[in-house]
Amino acid sequence: MSALHESNLTSLKFLHRGKVRDLYEVDADHLLIVQTDRLSAFDVILPTPIPGKGEVLTAVSNFWFKKLANVIPNHLSGIDPESVVKTEAEKAQVRGRAFVTKKLKPLPIEAIVRGYLAGSGWKDYKKTGAVCGIQLPEGMQEAQKLPEPLFTPSTKAAAGAHDENIPFEEAQKLLGADMAEQVKKATLALYTQAADYAITRGIIIADTKFEFGTDAAGKLYLIDEALTPDSSRFWPADQYKVGSNPPSFDKQFVRDWLESSGWNKKPPAPQVPADVLQKTADKYREAQRLLTGA
Repeated sequence: MSALHESNLTSLKFLHRGKVRDLYEVDADHLLIVQTDRLSAFDVILPTPIPGKGEVLTAVSNFWFKKLANVIPNHLSGIDPESVVKTEAEKAQVRGRAFVTKKLKPLPIEAIVRGYLAGSGWKDYKKTGAVCGIQLPEGMQEAQKLPEPLFTPSTKAAAGAHDENIPFEEAQKLLGADMAEQVKKATLALYTQAADYAITRGIIIADTKFEFGTDAAGKLYLIDEALTPDSSRFWPADQYKVGSNPPSFDKQFVRDWLESSGWNKKPPAPQVPADVLQKTADKYREAQRLLTGA
């Protein structure tokens, strides 16, 4: 399977290239979002893409957008991505890996929800007994399920910088009290419904992040991607036990290899070996198969 590191669509106005997604303007009301096979680790884009990753992210996001539409509307327009580009070469670049979305105003935070004590949350808890300032019971262990899911928003950092966790009060200042409350409520509802479904498919959603945007009337929408291996920590339920992190369905193979390579975590990143790329691609596809049945 060939990999798409960067899209090149000359029939549309190019707007922005993110860590994974390329954005183009379709018209005054719509965007084309192309999910490439780029992979970032430690906030650096790697030179070696993961073949098929963009298709997995698109299929999984589309699955969740449909399944969770009862919670909150999303940014999908229903327009076929292949219909907004001109040549066969351009259609091949967007096939199975793109959305045509409504043009919305993104909110300036990432909406993170944690259901289990893992990652930076576990490090925070060991130091402070809290996660992002939210006090937790004493004596909790790594990977333990939290008493209730926690909404822990963060800033959106510029490329190459790290997002920073912020207290809910700071989110209220950035968004306004009413909008912050809407985002918190939607985030927790999306996570709860998704986690309840995923466990029936053998996957624990330990944590995930959502992004939201508003239309001209101020109505809230779910945007970007939803509950993918890129934006979530997925654990195989049959390997879960309290006290240690199970292997996750994401880029952990790549992260582990980078950690052992001696790389200083600054650009440029090293070329990733083919076997590590293949293991990572297999994990992404396994998550897609378990969650969507496809």
